Amino acid sequence: MEAHHEYRVNAFGAGGRNGVVHAEGVLSCISFSAPPEFLGEPGRWTPEHFLVAAVASCFVSTFSGIAEKSRLGFASFNLDAEGVLGNEDGIWRFTEIKLRPVVSILKEEDRGRVIRLLEKAEKSCLIARSLQFKVVLFPTVKIEEELSVPATV
Repeated sequence: MEAHHEYRVNAFGAGGRNGVVHAEGVLSCISFSAPPEFLGEPGRWTPEHFLVAAVASCFVSTFSGIAEKSRLGFASFNLDAEGVLGNEDGIWRFTEIKLRPVVSILKEEDRGRVIRLLEKAEKSCLIARSLQFKVVLFPTVKIEEELSVPATV
């Protein structure tokens, strides 16, 4: 496996606090808004949902991969994830993401093994491990030139 991977997305404003995000090489786009608590439109995906979904989807795929490699059979796997946003000293940030996996197994003797593999998935999920990282800004500002309409004589 390569030592470096990049995942590119493009997001653009769609008026108000709304936008659309598209990932390079992915067919569908996702419309989003700021959350209603921050004056966004209700019923839309938000950046906060995206962050919690990134952790949840990483955990599901990590556990599934670990279980497959360990040859653990299970009947079903479901995960509820909850991101907790807090305001400390006037600064909003996520304080935790709670993961509630439910694994249905066929044999009682697999219970301890499932717990160990869930704990391993928690430690191995690269999105969760990456939450303490820097965001680097490379700004560009463009000036749109006015369209000149030729004068008629």
